[in-house]
Amino acid sequence: MNKISLLVILLVTTVISYCQNPNKYLNKSETERLEKFLSSDALEGRKVYSKGTELAADFIANEFKQNGLKTWGKSDSYLQSFSKMNAKFISASGSFDGAAIDTKNIIVITAQEKLAVNENSGYEVVKINKEDNLMTSVRKFMTAGKNYLVLVDESFAQNFGRLVQLKSNINENQKSLVFVLSNNTPSKFTIEATHQIEKLPLANVVGVLPGKSLPNEYVIFSGHYDHLGINGKRAVNGDSIYNGANDDAAGTTAMIMLSKYFAALGNNERTIIFAAFTAEEAGGFGAQYFSKQFDPLQVKAMFNIEMIGTESKWGKNSAYITGYEKTDMGAILQKNLEGTEFTFYPDPYTDQNLFYRSDNATLARLGVPAHTISTSKMDSEPNYHKPSDQFETLDIDNMTEIIKAIAKSARSIIAGKDTPSRVDATQLK
Repeated sequence: MNKISLLVILLVTTVISYCQNPNKYLNKSETERLEKFLSSDALEGRKVYSKGTELAADFIANEFKQNGLKTWGKSDSYLQSFSKMNAKFISASGSFDGAAIDTKNIIVITAQEKLAVNENSGYEVVKINKEDNLMTSVRKFMTAGKNYLVLVDESFAQNFGRLVQLKSNINENQKSLVFVLSNNTPSKFTIEATHQIEKLPLANVVGVLPGKSLPNEYVIFSGHYDHLGINGKRAVNGDSIYNGANDDAAGTTAMIMLSKYFAALGNNERTIIFAAFTAEEAGGFGAQYFSKQFDPLQVKAMFNIEMIGTESKWGKNSAYITGYEKTDMGAILQKNLEGTEFTFYPDPYTDQNLFYRSDNATLARLGVPAHTISTSKMDSEPNYHKPSDQFETLDIDNMTEIIKAIAKSARSIIAGKDTPSRVDATQLK
Protein backbone atom coordinates (compact mmCIF):
# COMPACT_ATOMS: atom_id res chain seq x y z
CA MET A 1 0.00 0.00 0.00
CA ASN A 2 1.47 3.36 -0.97
CA LYS A 3 1.67 6.35 1.34
CA ILE A 4 -1.05 8.32 -0.51
CA SER A 5 -3.59 5.48 -0.15
CA LEU A 6 -2.72 5.08 3.53
CA LEU A 7 -3.15 8.82 4.06
CA VAL A 8 -6.57 8.80 2.37
CA ILE A 9 -7.72 5.89 4.54
CA LEU A 10 -6.55 7.66 7.68
CA LEU A 11 -8.30 10.87 6.69
CA VAL A 12 -11.58 9.07 5.93
CA THR A 13 -11.37 7.14 9.19
CA THR A 14 -10.73 10.36 11.10
CA VAL A 15 -13.69 12.13 9.46
CA ILE A 16 -16.04 9.21 10.16
CA SER A 17 -14.87 8.98 13.76
CA TYR A 18 -15.28 12.73 14.19
CA CYS A 19 -18.83 12.73 12.80
CA GLN A 20 -19.82 9.77 14.95
CA ASN A 21 -18.59 11.48 18.08
CA PRO A 22 -21.79 12.76 19.71
CA ASN A 23 -19.90 15.41 21.67
CA LYS A 24 -19.46 17.47 18.50
CA TYR A 25 -23.19 18.06 18.08
CA LEU A 26 -24.70 16.87 21.36
CA ASN A 27 -23.00 19.13 23.86
CA LYS A 28 -23.87 21.49 26.67
CA SER A 29 -23.36 24.70 24.69
CA GLU A 30 -25.75 23.55 21.97
CA THR A 31 -28.32 22.50 24.56
CA GLU A 32 -28.06 25.90 26.22
CA ARG A 33 -28.32 27.80 22.94
CA LEU A 34 -31.51 26.11 21.81
CA GLU A 35 -33.15 25.86 25.21
CA LYS A 36 -32.51 29.49 26.11
CA PHE A 37 -34.19 30.76 22.99
CA LEU A 38 -37.19 28.43 23.07
CA SER A 39 -37.90 29.23 26.73
CA SER A 40 -37.14 32.95 26.55
CA ASP A 41 -39.60 35.66 27.52
CA ALA A 42 -39.44 36.88 23.91
CA LEU A 43 -41.60 33.92 22.88
CA GLU A 44 -44.18 34.78 25.54
CA GLY A 45 -44.84 31.18 26.53
CA ARG A 46 -45.48 29.90 22.97
CA LYS A 47 -49.25 29.70 23.28
CA VAL A 48 -51.07 28.47 20.16
CA TYR A 49 -52.27 31.20 17.78
CA SER A 50 -49.80 33.70 19.29
CA LYS A 51 -46.88 35.61 17.81
CA GLY A 52 -44.60 33.72 20.18
CA THR A 53 -45.52 30.34 18.74
CA GLU A 54 -44.95 31.68 15.21
CA LEU A 55 -41.47 32.85 16.22
CA ALA A 56 -40.74 29.44 17.72
CA ALA A 57 -41.91 27.65 14.56
CA ASP A 58 -39.77 29.87 12.35
CA PHE A 59 -36.76 29.26 14.59
CA ILE A 60 -37.20 25.46 14.45
CA ALA A 61 -37.68 25.55 10.67
CA ASN A 62 -34.46 27.53 10.28
CA GLU A 63 -32.60 24.99 12.43
CA PHE A 64 -33.88 22.20 10.18
CA LYS A 65 -32.70 24.12 7.14
CA GLN A 66 -29.26 24.72 8.65
CA ASN A 67 -29.04 21.03 9.51
CA GLY A 68 -29.73 20.05 5.90
CA LEU A 69 -33.08 18.34 6.42
CA LYS A 70 -35.57 17.87 3.60
CA THR A 71 -39.18 18.98 3.75
CA TRP A 72 -41.95 16.39 4.08
CA GLY A 73 -43.67 15.00 1.00
CA LYS A 74 -44.25 17.50 -1.80
CA SER A 75 -44.18 20.52 0.48
CA ASP A 76 -41.65 23.28 -0.06
CA SER A 77 -41.90 24.35 3.58
CA TYR A 78 -40.93 22.83 6.91
CA LEU A 79 -44.23 24.18 8.27
CA GLN A 80 -46.97 21.56 8.11
CA SER A 81 -49.93 23.90 8.09
CA PHE A 82 -53.51 22.89 8.86
CA SER A 83 -56.59 24.32 10.50
CA LYS A 84 -58.50 23.44 13.62
CA MET A 85 -62.22 24.11 13.45
CA ASN A 86 -63.93 25.55 16.49
CA ALA A 87 -67.62 24.59 16.34
CA LYS A 88 -69.97 26.59 18.58
CA PHE A 89 -73.32 24.85 18.98
CA ILE A 90 -76.43 26.86 18.01
CA SER A 91 -79.25 24.34 17.54
CA ALA A 92 -80.13 20.71 16.78
CA SER A 93 -83.31 18.75 16.17
CA GLY A 94 -84.34 15.41 14.77
CA SER A 95 -86.78 12.55 14.54
CA PHE A 96 -86.72 8.76 14.27
CA ASP A 97 -89.61 7.26 12.29
CA GLY A 98 -91.59 10.42 12.85
CA ALA A 99 -91.01 10.63 16.63
CA ALA A 100 -89.14 13.71 17.83
CA ILE A 101 -85.78 13.22 19.53
CA ASP A 102 -85.00 15.19 22.69
CA THR A 103 -82.28 17.70 21.73
CA LYS A 104 -80.13 16.68 24.69
CA ASN A 105 -79.88 13.22 23.12
CA ILE A 106 -78.30 14.56 19.92
CA ILE A 107 -74.62 15.51 19.60
CA VAL A 108 -73.31 16.45 16.16
CA ILE A 109 -69.60 16.58 15.34
CA THR A 110 -69.11 18.46 12.09
CA ALA A 111 -67.10 21.14 10.30
CA GLN A 112 -70.24 22.31 8.47
CA GLU A 113 -72.22 25.30 9.66
CA LYS A 114 -75.54 23.75 8.62
CA LEU A 115 -76.04 20.00 8.47
CA ALA A 116 -79.16 18.13 7.34
CA VAL A 117 -79.11 14.33 7.40
CA ASN A 118 -81.68 11.69 6.51
CA GLU A 119 -81.78 8.05 5.46
CA ASN A 120 -80.90 9.05 1.88
CA SER A 121 -77.82 11.12 2.77
CA GLY A 122 -75.35 8.24 2.52
CA TYR A 123 -74.61 8.15 6.24
CA GLU A 124 -73.66 4.71 7.53
CA VAL A 125 -75.75 3.71 10.57
CA VAL A 126 -73.63 2.10 13.30
CA LYS A 127 -74.18 1.21 16.96
CA ILE A 128 -72.32 1.46 20.23
CA ASN A 129 -73.79 -1.37 22.29
CA LYS A 130 -73.90 -1.55 26.08
CA GLU A 131 -71.08 -4.11 26.18
CA ASP A 132 -68.78 -1.83 24.14
CA ASN A 133 -66.25 0.65 25.48
CA LEU A 134 -67.82 4.02 24.74
CA MET A 135 -64.73 6.14 24.10
CA THR A 136 -62.83 3.41 22.25
CA SER A 137 -65.77 3.01 19.89
CA VAL A 138 -66.10 6.78 19.45
CA ARG A 139 -62.40 7.17 18.58
CA LYS A 140 -62.74 4.40 15.98
CA PHE A 141 -65.60 6.22 14.26
CA MET A 142 -63.89 9.62 14.56
CA THR A 143 -60.81 8.39 12.70
CA ALA A 144 -62.53 6.18 10.09
CA GLY A 145 -63.01 8.98 7.56
CA LYS A 146 -66.73 8.30 7.02
CA ASN A 147 -70.01 10.06 7.74
CA TYR A 148 -71.89 8.17 10.47
CA LEU A 149 -75.16 8.14 12.32
CA VAL A 150 -74.02 6.56 15.59
CA LEU A 151 -76.72 5.02 17.80
CA VAL A 152 -75.45 5.06 21.38
CA ASP A 153 -77.04 2.58 23.78
CA GLU A 154 -79.09 4.28 26.48
CA SER A 155 -76.97 2.59 29.17
CA PHE A 156 -74.39 5.32 28.38
CA ALA A 157 -76.83 8.13 29.25
CA GLN A 158 -74.68 9.37 32.13
CA ASN A 159 -71.57 9.76 29.94
CA PHE A 160 -73.25 10.72 26.68
CA GLY A 161 -72.75 14.42 27.33
CA ARG A 162 -68.97 13.92 27.36
CA LEU A 163 -69.07 13.57 23.58
CA VAL A 164 -69.60 17.33 23.33
CA GLN A 165 -65.84 17.63 23.97
CA LEU A 166 -65.24 16.15 20.51
CA LYS A 167 -66.42 19.41 18.95
CA SER A 168 -63.03 20.88 19.80
CA ASN A 169 -61.21 17.99 18.12
CA ILE A 170 -62.03 18.53 14.46
CA ASN A 171 -60.21 19.82 11.40
CA GLU A 172 -61.38 21.18 8.08
CA ASN A 173 -61.50 17.68 6.56
CA GLN A 174 -63.51 16.17 9.40
CA LYS A 175 -66.32 13.87 8.34
CA SER A 176 -69.62 14.45 10.14
CA LEU A 177 -70.78 12.21 12.96
CA VAL A 178 -74.29 12.35 14.40
CA PHE A 179 -74.54 10.71 17.84
CA VAL A 180 -78.04 9.87 19.08
CA LEU A 181 -78.72 8.29 22.46
CA SER A 182 -81.24 5.63 21.51
CA ASN A 183 -81.86 1.89 21.59
CA ASN A 184 -84.00 2.10 18.45
CA THR A 185 -82.75 1.57 14.91
CA PRO A 186 -84.87 3.80 12.66
CA SER A 187 -85.86 3.09 9.09
CA LYS A 188 -86.43 6.80 8.52
CA PHE A 189 -84.66 9.65 10.28
CA THR A 190 -83.91 13.35 10.01
CA ILE A 191 -81.27 15.30 11.90
CA GLU A 192 -80.59 19.00 11.49
CA ALA A 193 -77.85 20.95 13.25
CA THR A 194 -76.44 24.46 13.12
CA HIS A 195 -73.01 25.55 14.40
CA GLN A 196 -70.90 28.65 14.19
CA ILE A 197 -67.61 27.49 12.68
CA GLU A 198 -64.34 29.33 13.32
CA LYS A 199 -61.24 28.31 11.35
CA LEU A 200 -58.01 28.53 13.38
CA PRO A 201 -54.61 28.10 11.64
CA LEU A 202 -51.95 25.85 13.17
CA ALA A 203 -48.62 24.41 12.04
CA ASN A 204 -46.29 21.60 13.00
CA VAL A 205 -42.65 21.88 11.96
CA VAL A 206 -41.41 18.76 10.14
CA GLY A 207 -38.01 17.86 8.68
CA VAL A 208 -36.84 14.67 6.98
CA LEU A 209 -33.64 12.67 6.58
CA PRO A 210 -34.38 10.20 3.75
CA GLY A 211 -33.34 6.63 4.42
CA LYS A 212 -30.63 5.05 2.28
CA SER A 213 -31.92 1.50 1.83
CA LEU A 214 -35.31 1.61 3.63
CA PRO A 215 -36.76 4.98 2.60
CA ASN A 216 -40.37 3.90 3.18
CA GLU A 217 -39.77 2.83 6.77
CA TYR A 218 -39.97 5.69 9.25
CA VAL A 219 -38.48 6.47 12.64
CA ILE A 220 -39.92 9.58 14.29
CA PHE A 221 -38.33 11.91 16.83
CA SER A 222 -40.70 14.51 18.23
CA GLY A 223 -41.45 17.08 20.91
CA HIS A 224 -44.14 19.74 21.24
CA TYR A 225 -43.13 23.38 20.97
CA ASP A 226 -46.28 25.02 22.30
CA HIS A 227 -46.94 25.91 25.92
CA LEU A 228 -49.40 27.95 28.00
CA GLY A 229 -48.49 31.51 27.04
CA ILE A 230 -49.21 34.52 29.26
CA ASN A 231 -51.78 34.38 32.06
CA GLY A 232 -52.04 37.54 34.11
CA LYS A 233 -54.76 36.03 36.29
CA ARG A 234 -52.36 33.30 37.41
CA ALA A 235 -49.24 35.41 37.80
CA VAL A 236 -46.82 34.32 40.52
CA ASN A 237 -44.70 37.00 42.18
CA GLY A 238 -45.52 39.28 39.27
CA ASP A 239 -44.46 36.74 36.62
CA SER A 240 -47.25 35.92 34.16
CA ILE A 241 -45.19 34.23 31.39
CA TYR A 242 -45.39 30.45 31.40
CA ASN A 243 -42.06 29.82 29.65
CA GLY A 244 -42.32 26.03 29.49
CA ALA A 245 -38.57 25.46 29.64
CA ASN A 246 -39.03 21.84 30.65
CA ASP A 247 -42.50 21.46 29.10
CA ASP A 248 -41.56 21.12 26.34
CA ALA A 249 -38.77 23.37 25.14
CA ALA A 250 -36.55 20.61 26.54
CA GLY A 251 -38.00 17.92 24.27
CA THR A 252 -37.96 20.24 21.27
CA THR A 253 -34.32 21.11 21.98
CA ALA A 254 -33.46 17.41 22.08
CA MET A 255 -35.27 16.75 18.81
CA ILE A 256 -33.44 19.59 17.02
CA MET A 257 -30.06 18.44 18.35
CA LEU A 258 -30.74 14.87 17.23
CA SER A 259 -31.63 16.13 13.75
CA LYS A 260 -28.25 17.83 13.50
CA TYR A 261 -26.42 14.78 14.81
CA PHE A 262 -28.07 12.23 12.54
CA ALA A 263 -27.80 14.55 9.53
CA ALA A 264 -24.05 14.80 10.16
CA LEU A 265 -23.75 11.01 10.40
CA GLY A 266 -25.63 10.57 7.15
CA ASN A 267 -25.88 6.80 7.53
CA ASN A 268 -29.51 6.23 8.43
CA GLU A 269 -30.95 3.29 6.51
CA ARG A 270 -34.52 4.14 7.55
CA THR A 271 -36.03 7.56 6.93
CA ILE A 272 -35.98 9.73 10.04
CA ILE A 273 -38.79 12.24 10.60
CA PHE A 274 -38.22 15.11 13.02
CA ALA A 275 -41.41 16.78 14.20
CA ALA A 276 -42.13 19.72 16.47
CA PHE A 277 -45.82 19.50 17.32
CA THR A 278 -48.16 22.37 17.96
CA ALA A 279 -51.22 22.43 20.23
CA GLU A 280 -50.24 19.58 22.56
CA GLU A 281 -51.37 21.69 25.49
CA ALA A 282 -54.63 22.52 23.68
CA GLY A 283 -55.73 18.95 22.90
CA GLY A 284 -52.97 17.25 20.91
CA PHE A 285 -54.18 18.56 17.56
CA GLY A 286 -50.71 18.82 16.01
CA ALA A 287 -49.83 15.16 16.61
CA GLN A 288 -53.29 14.06 15.49
CA TYR A 289 -52.96 15.86 12.16
CA PHE A 290 -49.36 14.68 11.70
CA SER A 291 -50.29 11.04 12.33
CA LYS A 292 -52.83 11.08 9.50
CA GLN A 293 -50.02 11.67 6.99
CA PHE A 294 -48.63 8.16 7.49
CA ASP A 295 -49.50 4.56 6.90
CA PRO A 296 -48.98 3.41 10.51
CA LEU A 297 -47.48 0.11 9.33
CA GLN A 298 -44.60 2.06 7.80
CA VAL A 299 -43.76 3.80 11.09
CA LYS A 300 -41.35 1.47 12.85
CA ALA A 301 -40.76 3.54 16.01
CA MET A 302 -41.56 6.89 17.56
CA PHE A 303 -39.39 8.64 20.15
CA ASN A 304 -41.54 11.38 21.65
CA ILE A 305 -39.41 13.46 24.02
CA GLU A 306 -41.06 15.46 26.77
CA MET A 307 -39.77 17.14 29.93
CA ILE A 308 -36.20 15.83 30.21
CA GLY A 309 -34.75 18.96 31.83
CA THR A 310 -34.81 17.73 35.42
CA GLU A 311 -33.45 14.62 37.10
CA SER A 312 -35.68 11.57 37.23
CA LYS A 313 -36.62 9.89 40.52
CA TRP A 314 -33.55 7.66 40.04
CA GLY A 315 -31.17 10.62 39.68
CA LYS A 316 -28.79 11.38 36.83
CA ASN A 317 -28.20 9.20 33.77
CA SER A 318 -31.74 7.85 33.79
CA ALA A 319 -35.14 8.39 32.20
CA TYR A 320 -38.38 6.48 31.89
CA ILE A 321 -40.41 5.28 28.93
CA THR A 322 -44.20 5.47 29.00
CA GLY A 323 -45.98 2.30 27.97
CA TYR A 324 -42.73 0.38 28.45
CA GLU A 325 -44.52 -2.97 28.76
CA LYS A 326 -46.56 -2.53 25.58
CA THR A 327 -43.66 -3.24 23.17
CA ASP A 328 -40.06 -4.41 23.34
CA MET A 329 -38.74 -1.01 22.24
CA GLY A 330 -37.45 -0.19 25.73
CA ALA A 331 -35.47 -3.43 25.82
CA ILE A 332 -33.91 -2.61 22.44
CA LEU A 333 -32.91 0.85 23.61
CA GLN A 334 -31.35 -0.51 26.78
CA LYS A 335 -29.45 -3.17 24.82
CA ASN A 336 -27.90 -0.41 22.71
CA LEU A 337 -26.78 1.33 25.91
CA GLU A 338 -24.84 -1.62 27.28
CA GLY A 339 -21.49 -0.44 28.61
CA THR A 340 -22.84 3.02 29.48
CA GLU A 341 -24.07 4.34 32.81
CA PHE A 342 -27.48 5.25 31.44
CA THR A 343 -30.69 3.35 32.24
CA PHE A 344 -34.18 3.52 30.78
CA TYR A 345 -36.85 2.54 33.31
CA PRO A 346 -40.54 1.73 32.90
CA ASP A 347 -42.90 4.60 33.66
CA PRO A 348 -43.34 4.74 37.47
CA TYR A 349 -46.44 6.95 37.25
CA THR A 350 -48.85 4.57 35.55
CA ASP A 351 -51.74 5.88 37.64
CA GLN A 352 -51.45 9.16 35.69
CA ASN A 353 -51.93 7.49 32.28
CA LEU A 354 -48.96 9.33 30.75
CA PHE A 355 -48.86 6.94 27.80
CA TYR A 356 -52.16 8.44 26.63
CA ARG A 357 -51.46 12.05 27.60
CA SER A 358 -48.69 13.00 25.19
CA ASP A 359 -48.16 13.18 21.44
CA ASN A 360 -47.19 9.52 21.10
CA ALA A 361 -50.75 8.40 21.83
CA THR A 362 -52.32 8.91 18.40
CA LEU A 363 -49.85 6.64 16.58
CA ALA A 364 -49.72 4.18 19.50
CA ARG A 365 -53.46 3.67 19.17
CA LEU A 366 -52.78 2.66 15.56
CA GLY A 367 -50.28 0.00 16.67
CA VAL A 368 -47.06 1.97 16.28
CA PRO A 369 -44.38 1.38 18.94
CA ALA A 370 -44.67 5.03 19.93
CA HIS A 371 -43.42 5.99 23.38
CA THR A 372 -42.63 9.13 25.33
CA ILE A 373 -39.24 9.50 27.02
CA SER A 374 -39.28 11.71 30.11
CA THR A 375 -37.62 12.37 33.45
CA SER A 376 -40.34 14.52 34.99
CA LYS A 377 -41.30 13.54 38.53
CA MET A 378 -45.01 13.79 37.92
CA ASP A 379 -45.88 13.34 41.58
CA SER A 380 -43.62 16.15 42.76
CA GLU A 381 -42.35 18.29 39.84
CA PRO A 382 -42.29 21.77 41.45
CA ASN A 383 -42.47 23.89 38.29
CA TYR A 384 -44.92 21.90 36.18
CA HIS A 385 -47.36 24.30 34.44
CA LYS A 386 -46.10 27.24 36.46
CA PRO A 387 -44.32 30.49 35.51
CA SER A 388 -41.29 29.11 37.36
CA ASP A 389 -40.67 26.55 34.59
CA GLN A 390 -37.69 28.56 33.35
CA PHE A 391 -34.25 27.86 31.94
CA GLU A 392 -32.56 28.41 35.30
CA THR A 393 -34.42 25.45 36.84
CA LEU A 394 -33.02 22.92 34.36
CA ASP A 395 -30.05 20.60 34.76
CA ILE A 396 -28.43 21.25 31.37
CA ASP A 397 -25.54 18.82 31.93
CA ASN A 398 -27.86 15.95 32.72
CA MET A 399 -30.23 16.92 29.92
CA THR A 400 -27.35 16.77 27.43
CA GLU A 401 -26.41 13.29 28.62
CA ILE A 402 -30.02 12.15 28.17
CA ILE A 403 -29.99 13.40 24.57
CA LYS A 404 -26.74 11.51 23.93
CA ALA A 405 -28.30 8.37 25.41
CA ILE A 406 -31.34 8.68 23.15
CA ALA A 407 -29.04 8.99 20.12
CA LYS A 408 -27.07 5.90 21.09
CA SER A 409 -30.12 3.87 22.03
CA ALA A 410 -31.83 4.51 18.69
CA ARG A 411 -28.96 3.45 16.45
CA SER A 412 -30.00 -0.14 15.67
CA ILE A 413 -33.58 0.91 14.92
CA ILE A 414 -32.43 3.68 12.58
CA ALA A 415 -30.06 1.21 10.92
CA GLY A 416 -32.93 -1.19 10.27
CA LYS A 417 -31.29 -3.90 12.36
CA ASP A 418 -33.96 -3.87 15.06
CA THR A 419 -37.70 -3.38 14.69
CA PRO A 420 -39.72 -2.97 17.89
CA SER A 421 -42.84 -5.07 18.36
CA ARG A 422 -46.17 -3.38 17.63
CA VAL A 423 -48.61 -2.07 20.21
CA ASP A 424 -51.67 -4.28 20.58
CA ALA A 425 -54.19 -1.60 19.71
CA THR A 426 -57.11 -3.77 20.82
CA GLN A 427 -55.91 -3.47 24.42
CA LEU A 428 -55.66 0.32 24.46
CA LYS A 429 -58.12 2.66 26.12
